[in-house]
Amino acid sequence: MADANPSRMPDGATGALVLASGEVLWGRGFGAEGAAVGEVCFNTAMTGYQEVMTDPSYAGQIITFTFPHIGNVGTNADDVEADDPHALGMIVRQDVTEPSNFRSNERLDDWMRAHNRIGLAGIDTRALTRRIRLGGAPNGVIAHSADGVFDIPALIEQARAWPGLEGMDLAKAVSCEMHYGWQGGLWTLGQGYADTADAFSTSLEANGGGDNRSEQKPFGSSEVENPPHARPHVVAIDYGSKRNIFRNLVAAGARVSVLPATATYDEVMALAPDGVFLSNGPGDPAATGEYAVPVIRRLLDEKLPVFGICLGHQLLGLAVGAKTTKMHQGHRGANHPVKRLSDNVVEITSMNHGFAVLTETLPETARETHVSLFDGSNAGFELTDRPAFSVQYHPEASPGPQDSFYLFERFVGMLENRA
Repeated sequence: MADANPSRMPDGATGALVLASGEVLWGRGFGAEGAAVGEVCFNTAMTGYQEVMTDPSYAGQIITFTFPHIGNVGTNADDVEADDPHALGMIVRQDVTEPSNFRSNERLDDWMRAHNRIGLAGIDTRALTRRIRLGGAPNGVIAHSADGVFDIPALIEQARAWPGLEGMDLAKAVSCEMHYGWQGGLWTLGQGYADTADAFSTSLEANGGGDNRSEQKPFGSSEVENPPHARPHVVAIDYGSKRNIFRNLVAAGARVSVLPATATYDEVMALAPDGVFLSNGPGDPAATGEYAVPVIRRLLDEKLPVFGICLGHQLLGLAVGAKTTKMHQGHRGANHPVKRLSDNVVEITSMNHGFAVLTETLPETARETHVSLFDGSNAGFELTDRPAFSVQYHPEASPGPQDSFYLFERFVGMLENRA
């Protein structure tokens, strides 16, 4: 690790990662110029850098990619989980090259610049990853200046002043602002997504309680198998959701309405849900839980089927009395093995979380269903007295590739059985 003396800046350096400890890693900037402060973490996935950057769960974070060839397939309009990137920036080993992929329509550095996100290349990402593994995820500032001029003392102070993710509610910042009905299915090579139109947005008041819903089309079908009104209705609470979750719910046979993170119990129930989905999202679940947990508890009292993923999993845990904790380094990657305890089957999963549910704090009415084979941390539980379950990982990311799709089918099956 380099020290913070700007006189030691190597020739040609146009970017830097400045840590709260005072350490400075020099490199070559790309994408937007400027500086951004957040938590520095690492992701071990070999593919999907565009999905990672646009995943709302990465709000407040700077991503170190351990795979060296980031940017080699460019970017496109399909491989996104939100309209704009939510990760603050990316750190990579190799310079971004010309893309070589028939689906590419824009270079990664141009895409980053267009979305005001900072990139830093030429970093020893193995050394940085080791530092994070040993010392935990640090606060830092990623900076890019084409003229190579940096105020290092000021950047160090900026990194030290940032409060960190613990105690921070970020769900409100990344959630949708109004209720909308989701339309769409999964993606097919050469055909794009099965949806014929984007999701529509409207306020609860204008929607009259949710009757004005868009028509849904399942993946792989030109006709709707069942009329939209005949499909079980999922109301999803958006704490920072990934679009592919909703596509998988539709593919499993549901129709989906989405509400903001701050939705009240009455707003959820006004849409007459057959079940409720609790989405992924960023930040500390205990902070988001201040307003989310009371709503979830009332929904559980209604005995509505509930399914949670990632932050939604943590919030469900808090709602039944469990506790969450900030992890030392977190889990972020697309090759995480998880054991399903019911039959000891191992699922290859995608993970992205820096907080976890403490297994020992789960109540007697909660049964652990999945565990991480990396560190034994909780990766899923279900309630024995109510139709609710959740997982810490991301089944919609499909690294298995279909190891975990059964979770969506299970949830939709619960809705159909309830009807």
